Amino acid sequence: MNYVNMIATAHELFADDKGLLAMDESIPTCNKRFAKIGIQQTADMRRLYRDLLITAPGLKDSISGAILCDETFNQLANDGTSFPELLTQFGIIPGIKVDRGLIDMPGRAGEKITEGLDQLRHRLKEYFAQGARFAKWRAAITIGPNCPSRGCIEANASALARYAALCQEAGLVPIVEPEVVMEGEHSIDRCQEVTTEVLHTVFQQLAVQGVIFEALILKPNMVLSGLACKKQASVEEVATATISTLMRTVPPAVAAVAFLSGGQSPHLASTRLNAMVLKHVLYKTVLPWELSFSFARAIQQPALEIWRGGQENVLEAQNALCHRARCNQAARKGEYIPEMESAWAR
Repeated sequence: MNYVNMIATAHELFADDKGLLAMDESIPTCNKRFAKIGIQQTADMRRLYRDLLITAPGLKDSISGAILCDETFNQLANDGTSFPELLTQFGIIPGIKVDRGLIDMPGRAGEKITEGLDQLRHRLKEYFAQGARFAKWRAAITIGPNCPSRGCIEANASALARYAALCQEAGLVPIVEPEVVMEGEHSIDRCQEVTTEVLHTVFQQLAVQGVIFEALILKPNMVLSGLACKKQASVEEVATATISTLMRTVPPAVAAVAFLSGGQSPHLASTRLNAMVLKHVLYKTVLPWELSFSFARAIQQPALEIWRGGQENVLEAQNALCHRARCNQAARKGEYIPEMESAWAR
């Protein structure tokens, strides 16, 4: 294990106020998004869309790493180059999602566990040989009347820790994603309570498995009101609750915290990240880790809606993609303002 290289990669991913583009949607999820706007749901259309994203001119100015799914990782771009190789040529570090999705937990209605640990050691070695330098594993924690249970939290934390240890053994920087999902009627206070418990448990398990925090990236949810909650927390409340939760739970040795967007609108995701940055600057709080983004829909969605499968729309879609990436780069510096949304030419 070369921890020096992994630590260097973890810091390179967030240099110059850059962040990550998550383009690792599973085939069913990508197909669902395509179907909503009338795009054919085929492997080649998914390949064309990922080619559009990766080859967007200027993307590397605000995006330092891209998370791919297995299908995209093994496909070729329009010029015949593998997608990991093309990313590397463009100065973007290739990453790979290695979990195999969610299944129902036995005896725990409404709760999920993530699959994918079987043969993971072998798969990680192959991904590294093909150019990947970091990986991602997502756990999904639901808030409801009787959940999350302690069993669900511990099982997912254990899986995340075992995955992270295997990643570092293979020379890959692990992104650990324990997502407390937005769906539900819960308040922001309840979300903070659950997020705190989840993060405490995850880092306890990571320590038990001997994971080196300096070569690890946390990809958490923001602390939010549930989507169906009647009282939605303000941007300021979200910033306060999220930063205070992270300060209480995330060890200072962790290389970076890169938020997931989790279904937030592009504008809200940028606004909330910006508010968190301003909050720790305003109160002169020195955060021990980089605070960044690893967004999927919050960067991609405008581009997807413009593209709609049409080759004639590629350049406009790429402009929209890069604009959203720049908005989030500005948010990392506390410089994002709503007026930026209309500041790009289609």
